[in-house]
Order: sequence, then structure tokens, then C-alpha cells
Amino acid sequence: MKYDSIKTLCLFNVVDGLREGLSHFSGTSRAALIYAETKDSPVRVYDPQDLLDGHQPKFKELYLDTESWRSAVNVQDLKTYAHVCPEKNLQLAGLISFGGRTSSIYYQMWFTEHHPDMCSIGPTERWLEHAAYLLAHDFKNEDAFYAGTSRYVLREYATHAVRDHLRDELNILFGWDTQIEIYPILDAVLGISGTPEEGAWPRGELVFLEPCSVPQVEYLVRFPPSQRPVLRNLKHARKLLLAAEDHSRKLISDGKNIIGIATGDMPECRITADFRGNYGFLRLAGNLVCSFSNGGFHSSNRRPKLVQLEEALLESEIGQTIGYALLTIASFIVHDAGERKHGCSLVIDLNSNPIEISGQKLEKPIDLLDPQNMELAKSLARVDGALHIGADLCLHGFACLLDGLAIPGEDRARGARFNSALRFTSMHKDIVVVVVSSDRPVSVIQHGVELTAQCEWEPLSEFFTLPPTLENWLKAS
Repeated sequence: MKYDSIKTLCLFNVVDGLREGLSHFSGTSRAALIYAETKDSPVRVYDPQDLLDGHQPKFKELYLDTESWRSAVNVQDLKTYAHVCPEKNLQLAGLISFGGRTSSIYYQMWFTEHHPDMCSIGPTERWLEHAAYLLAHDFKNEDAFYAGTSRYVLREYATHAVRDHLRDELNILFGWDTQIEIYPILDAVLGISGTPEEGAWPRGELVFLEPCSVPQVEYLVRFPPSQRPVLRNLKHARKLLLAAEDHSRKLISDGKNIIGIATGDMPECRITADFRGNYGFLRLAGNLVCSFSNGGFHSSNRRPKLVQLEEALLESEIGQTIGYALLTIASFIVHDAGERKHGCSLVIDLNSNPIEISGQKLEKPIDLLDPQNMELAKSLARVDGALHIGADLCLHGFACLLDGLAIPGEDRARGARFNSALRFTSMHKDIVVVVVSSDRPVSVIQHGVELTAQCEWEPLSEFFTLPPTLENWLKAS
């Protein structure tokens, strides 16, 4: 009984540490685990926040209707708890999964949310992999002390997850003999991103190359080997980045020193830090890995989250083609507002004949599929009041005032733009309002309700009980 209690405590701490860490990295996240301790043990489900709800038929098919997963690996092949034999991502909608087998836990499959604005799922997969390793370690040691340590490790794992993903991808794409040192690069990126120069945050690209690729670049300026600036001198590196603010030029480093300033195409084997003021993006071979801001790495691509708007448009009667066009128009305007850091509101009118809204009318609606008109609409969004966009894909007015009667559910902390949208949509059936705050949050409002409101998940209970078997979990679902 004591042994089971320690294992349950280990499980709680690993899941809670994973959940906390991923919430900082990707926004509010949940975590869950399906596992079997030995080859003959029952499959158990630890899902304290109902992350796996809706996937019950798939789990029944995978783990109860067949026993093939039990014989996939011989126990003798799992020599130590430190050796994790990986399992494939289950490819479940809305979830990221990673599984593994070890000598102390025969089977683990970890899950977390697949947020729609992720740059890459790679770092999150490495996070789940490390959770599998730590739980196997804690089960093997049977010590409550290690359980608490694992929780803190997973909570602060963001930089290590990015590093592990980069190292794995470098090995896959370019072989095991790549000499790029990842940790000094990540330290430099975060350090430079937090170093202003004459009050301005850094802009431009800093490209890290494999040492053997350094001569292949077309240099505008190259520093002699004895006088190359050291990368860890962050203030100096930040000053040199001024020369790369024009995106045709790039600052080149081998991960230890600044080599020079170059232009043109870069070798494929490269890590690029794209600084864009108070945030930036990290890329490997041109592919997004993560973003960085406020001294840390994050999974977000910083694009507006308009999933709820897409769903509202699909559920309307305007048709898929018009819905997609309206979503594209809204995305362009919302993204521009976020980049320029100003608030705005978009009234998306799904009526066949647009309703009357007080504001600045236009003699003739302008077609927003015309790029020139779209640029104009982005600028008009900066004027106080809302843009009025019809189902005909035209702008019908701007500086529109959204009035209405007070309703339950208003939030005085959200400001007049948000609460006016609540009131207005509660009075008009076929209207969706998108509200962009100056600090980037986006709200989609329909029928007087914020569709983008985040559900606050209940904290994990610290009352430790053995997780239910899969059979019992399915019955209770």
C-alpha cells in the first residue's frame, strides 16, 4: 500500500509539473497519461482534467479490443529505466501525444493539448518524452523526494525542450556530426532580445551556421579571426545587430563568435533568430521552431486565434466560400492591428442586407478582396469605432458606434470596446464582432457571449488515489 501511495504521488507531481510548464510555454494546458506498469498489468488512465474526453472509442479500440500493443516490445530489451523505447504519436485530433516503454513502466502514452497557434509541436513532444523518462525514474527509485524534484524540473523545462528538439532535428536532417552548440545560442538569443540599444528593442536576423558552412556565405563584411566579437558579449552583439535591421542583411555567427555581415541565400544547416522588437522567432533550416519574448521561449506563432470565428462562420448560412473569405479578411486586419499594437473592432454582418449602424457611412461599399482597399481598411481600423464588414465582402462603414442595453455578463475590467460588443451582438442575431485589444488579446463575440472565453480548469486534487483502469474509466465517461 505504501509503495502504491508513493507511485501515485510520483504520478501526481509529474503530471502537475508538466501541466504547469506547458501552460507557461503554450497557454493554459492540461496533461493526461495512459499507462500499464508491467506487461500484464491493467491499463490505467490518469486524466484529472478531462483532456481525453471524446476519444474513448479510440482508446477502447487500441487497448481493449486488441492485445498487440502488449507484445510490441520484450521486457528484456528494456535494459534500464533510463532507456526509453519510443511509441508513435497517436495522431488524435486536438492532442499531442508521446509514448514510451521502460524497464520500470512497461507502457506510457502522454497527452496534452495541440494549441492552434503553435509554431511546432516538436518542443512539446520532447517535453512529454522527458515526463515519461522522469516518471520511470521515480517509479524505479520509490522515493517521494524525487517526485517533488521531477515536478520542478518539468515546470522549468522550456529552454531544454527547445534545445532537445533542435538537437534531434539537426541529427535527423544533417547527421550526427553537426558541431553547432545549442545552449550558448539559446542563451545569446534570450540575452540579446532583452538588451535595448538607445531605448530600442532589437530587430534583424542573427544566423548561426555550422563552422564548416561559414565560408559558403556571401559576406559584405567579414571580421578577421583574431578580432571577431564574442557572442556572449551581449551588448556588443546587440550593437552589431543594428547592421542587420535591413532584412536583406544578416549577422552571421558560428555559435561562439560573430563572423561578419552577409547577404543572399544561407546554407540549409542554420539556426536563425529573427528579432522583431520586443519579440522574435527561432527557425531551423527556415522552419519555425518557437517564438521568444519576455526572457523566455514560447510555442505561439503570435498569429491571432480566430478558431471560434471560423466555427461561427461555418455554422452560419452564408456558405463555405464566403465564410472562408470573411475569415481571411478578418485575419489580415486583426494581425495588422496586433503588429501595430492598436485596438480595433470588426462587425461581421452575416445578413443578406447589411443592418444600419451609426458611424461613418460610405457613398459606395468598397471591395475588400482588392489589396489596395484591404490596406485602406487596415488603416481605417485605427480610427475610434468599428469597421462594418458585410457578407458581400465589402466595407460598408467605419468609426461605427455599437450601442445596446446592459446585459448580464458584462466585464468592467475589459473596457468599453468589449462591453459594447456584448450589448450590440445580444440585440442582433446574425452579427459577429471581433474585438482586438491593444495588448494583442482577441475576443470573438456573438449573441452577447464571448466565444473565446477560456475555461478555468479546476486545479489538480492533492488527494492521491490510484488511477482507474481503462475499463472503469470508460464506464464512468
